[in-house]
This record gives sequence, C-alpha cells and structure tokens, in this order.
Amino acid sequence: MARPVSPSRSSLALDNLRAAVILIVLAFHSVMAYVEWAPLRSSGFSNPPYDWHVFPIVDAHRWFGFDIFCAWQDVYLMSLMFFLSGLFVWPSLQRKRPLAYARDRLTRLGIPFAFGVIVLIPFAIYPSYLATTADPNVSDYVQRYLALPFLPNGHLWFLWQLLALDLLAAGISLIAPNVLRSLGRWSVKAGQRPEFYFAALVAVSAAAYIPLALTFTPWAWRNSGFLALQWCRPLLYGVYFFAGMGIGIAGIDGGLIAADGALPRRWNRWLALAIVSFVVWMGVTYFTLDGRAPITIEIASDLLFVIACASGCFFFVATSLRFGAKHTRILANLSDNAYSLYLVHYDFFVWAQYALLASTLFAVIKGAIVFGATLILSCLTVWIAQRIPLGSLLVAAPPRKADVTA
Repeated sequence: MARPVSPSRSSLALDNLRAAVILIVLAFHSVMAYVEWAPLRSSGFSNPPYDWHVFPIVDAHRWFGFDIFCAWQDVYLMSLMFFLSGLFVWPSLQRKRPLAYARDRLTRLGIPFAFGVIVLIPFAIYPSYLATTADPNVSDYVQRYLALPFLPNGHLWFLWQLLALDLLAAGISLIAPNVLRSLGRWSVKAGQRPEFYFAALVAVSAAAYIPLALTFTPWAWRNSGFLALQWCRPLLYGVYFFAGMGIGIAGIDGGLIAADGALPRRWNRWLALAIVSFVVWMGVTYFTLDGRAPITIEIASDLLFVIACASGCFFFVATSLRFGAKHTRILANLSDNAYSLYLVHYDFFVWAQYALLASTLFAVIKGAIVFGATLILSCLTVWIAQRIPLGSLLVAAPPRKADVTA
C-alpha cells in the first residue's frame, strides 16, 4: 500500500526558504516605486536611458526605509535564487540524463521566457507609457514599443540566465561528469566547516565579480537585442548556481545544509556578519557613486559587496535550517508555485503602483497595498492557469500530488 514520503528536515527547510524568497521578491518589486533613490521623474518612454526598465512607475511618495530594504535584497537575493536553483540539478540530471534534462529545461524555461517577453512584459510596462505620455493611446504605444532599440525583459532575465547555466551543467555532465562529482566531493568536505566554505565562496565570487564590476561598474545593464544582462553579475550568479549544484551532488541532508549541522547552530553569527557587512558596504559604496573614487575604494566596495552577498545567503539558509524545518500548508503551497508566481507577478505590481499614483496615501501604505494586491492576484492567476490547457507549459505547473512510495 502506498504511503506518503516524509521529507527530510533539510528538504522542509529549503521548501520554506523558497516560499520566503518568492514573498521577498514580490515585496521588493512592490515597493520599488517608493524608494528615495528612484529618479524624480521618468526620462520618458522613448528616451534614453529608459528609466522605466528599472523603475516602471515613479511615485512622488517615498520612504527611506524601502531604500534599505531594496538595497539589501539587491545584494544577496538573486544569488540566493541561483543557489537554490542549482541544488536539485544533479538529481534531475541523473534521473533524466543530460540530453533529456536539457530538452526539459528548454521547455520549462525557454517557452515561458518567450511567452513572457512577447505577451506579459508589453502589458506590464504599458502603465509606464501611460504615466509618461501626454496623449497616450494603444496604437502609439505599440509603435513606440516596437521602435525601442531592445526587447524589454523585465524580471524574465533570470529565466534565460538560469537556462544558460542549466544547459552548461548538462553539457559538463555529458562530457566530463567526473568534474561535477569532484565538485560534490569537495562540497562535502568543505561543508563540514561552514567558515572555510564561506571563505572559499567569497574568494571565488570575488574573482568572478570584481574584474567585471571595475570594468562595467556595479550598476550597468545591457539593454540591446532580446536579452537583458547586468554586466558585472553573470559569473557571480554562475558561482552560486554551481555552489548549489555541488551541495546537491553530495546530498542536501549532509554537509553544509544539514539541518543538524554547524551552519544552523550558528545562525546568529551569520546574521551579525550579514548586517555588519551590508552596512559597511553601503558606507564605502557611497563614496563611489560620483564615479571619481580611487580604484582602491572601488575595489573595497566590490569586495564588501561579495562578502555581504555571501553572508546574506548564509544567514537565510542557516535561519531556515534552524527554524524553518516544519511543514505548513501555506508555505508549502507558496513553495510549490514559487516559479509560477515569479513569472506572473510583474504585471500586477506595476498596474497597482500606477493605480495608486494619484493617491495621497503614505508610501508605506501604498507599498503594503501593492504587495497585498500583487500576492493575491498572482496566486489567483496561477490557480486559474493550472486549470487551463497548456497553462502548465506557459506560466504554471499543475497542482503537485503528494509523493508516494510503495
């Protein structure tokens, strides 16, 4: 007789962490219109530097607390998402084999990416056009949109970069699988000493990030063609993706992310390091914003970014392992649908921010309303999409049945 499989404590903690991460992503985007460092007004829909690709809506109501929140998320959040994405790559590669895995990833990531940039993103940024155009109409918007020198990706840049890393992993697995197995063995040994693993992660991340950050600045994006790219970070994200993959090769219940290991026991130390490194990074980075800082200050800022990124990731993983190894229905549902929620949420927060532009409410209240509306409407959209033919191919996975074993 079939019986439910009881997930391990590490698995439960990571599921809950995935749920927390998608909530943070929604919150991050929901308050972007209300940060102090947003431009006072948009440069216009058709005019460089196309501020709306970062700030789709610019609201006059601001709160500096949102600046701190968004800055911290910008430091570690996407690296953590690539790390979590890499954790389960190896088991999938072993189960499906490299070529089948690559085909699956092309379907699961490539088709939603194409659908998103063709359908979801044009609808999402229409409010940006409405907010910056004196006499807007749909025909004029379509003409201006098609005349842009790039295809807006919005938040979907994450999909194509993750797809590229998945295909790279499949290629390595096909050609040189022992390289990945060696990474897994090293991850087991290093993971037993979190401080050593942290130092190694910082060193490799610094080598991947600092040269690009010095060359292109930490802020520059490539917005031409059909793929959006933040010049300084692709290699950094690759480091975190393969770090997660190495841990996944060894098994998530042992090594660094063991629920009873050293990492969760010392979660408070990682919290302290995350806060201190983030605050110091902000202080040093302030002196680089005018573009005239000495090279030593720029290097220090970039190194502190790498440290703050790694410590932020370690803190969230450690805290989840320490306190989040429990099953809750709400978090389990959010975790199961995290990818789908990421795909569809962009439209809702932009339209909600636009709807509140004329309101005199405080920025904190606006941010809370936008977040609540985005979460509810995104969940509703995913629920509907799961029940429409082809919906699972575009924006939503079908409802997941409980795992069973004989």
